[in-house]
Amino acid sequence: MTTRVVILGGGTGGTLTANRLRRRFASADMTITVVDQDDRHVYQPGLLFVPFGLAHIEDIVRPRRRQLHRGVEFVQSPIDGVDIDAQRVRLENGTTLDYDVLVVASGATLVPEETEGLTGAGWMDSVFTFYTPEGAAALEAALATFDGGRIVVNVVDMPIKCPVAPLEFCFLADWYFHERGIRDAVQLTYVTPLDGAFTKPVASAQLGGMLADRGIELVTEFNTGEVDGDGRRLVSYDEREVPFDLAVVVPLHGGAAYVGRSAGLGDDLHFVPADEHTLQSAAAPNIFVIGDAANVPVSKAGSVTHFEGETVVENIARHLHGEPLVAGFDGHANCFIETGFHKAMLIDFNYDHEPVPGHYPGTVGLPLLKESRLNHLGKLLFESVYWHGLLPGREIPGVGAAMPTSGKHQPAAAGEE
Repeated sequence: MTTRVVILGGGTGGTLTANRLRRRFASADMTITVVDQDDRHVYQPGLLFVPFGLAHIEDIVRPRRRQLHRGVEFVQSPIDGVDIDAQRVRLENGTTLDYDVLVVASGATLVPEETEGLTGAGWMDSVFTFYTPEGAAALEAALATFDGGRIVVNVVDMPIKCPVAPLEFCFLADWYFHERGIRDAVQLTYVTPLDGAFTKPVASAQLGGMLADRGIELVTEFNTGEVDGDGRRLVSYDEREVPFDLAVVVPLHGGAAYVGRSAGLGDDLHFVPADEHTLQSAAAPNIFVIGDAANVPVSKAGSVTHFEGETVVENIARHLHGEPLVAGFDGHANCFIETGFHKAMLIDFNYDHEPVPGHYPGTVGLPLLKESRLNHLGKLLFESVYWHGLLPGREIPGVGAAMPTSGKHQPAAAGEE
């Protein structure tokens, strides 16, 4: 009997899962169908560079269909919902798809309308986001004519896609205005709901110091309740205010809307609870989750999705063969953090280990927790690796799913010298 696999989402997670499954299973043994509402695959790390003229939208968007191996069907339609008991997906075009295995890979979506005033007066005039192609392009035009004043970069709340991206924006803005010769005329402020610059204490301390070194103000524990475009100010729930001339806002994130219409599938934010090591959904044993759609305690980042892929595909095979699942995902995440002036920093961590100094992936490799031109080149090179290695489901030499420990300067345990 042929197994029917339906994958909801044609982004990073859905694409690499479909391609890995196609490489592993013959067409006679498994049909694979990927569903998405559009045919635009966006290389999301590239959005950060667009506002500064370092990348262009047409270069980071490609058709989803072209990223899928032959033998993978692509269906373009919004999703209405999932009937878990019937093992059926309802599409808004009126058709249904029956499945034996379902993979939820529909990512995270922006919900700016959930923040009072964000999409009102000033939206795409003095208030922008670079988390969409349209927003990044509009912000590029605004920055090109900005000749002085206060720019505020604001994260409304967590979780968000790529938690380091707002910090990277601050560092690149510092560089951008230095290059234009007007840095002294621009005040940069980073406003976050966190109690520091980042979620991980070691990295947070270092990144906070880097903000200070560059003269970028850090405002912490600011929970944005309103974006007042007319008055050009952010207002927190405790009534603190941060004025701006231009605001760069990372809106609230949620899961796909169809998850909320699918009884038993998601949580209150429409993310899908799953086992943090096997990535099997809590909703049903034949449902797996990958990438930003998953409610697991790890960053919503492309590297995480990449590292999850190996476990998801292995566990789909084990589920079909009636074998115990492998607890193969350790929360591994790594991020290149652009710091401007042709340099970047790299952090690598998992559920149990904080980012630490050293090298990745081994004793010889890219420097960790240290700015370098090599890391900057690594980030630029990754775009090619993404399109030609990661999405096709190929193994990337030297980069495994499990977090490597060699080459890292781990802190001594309590009581050790």
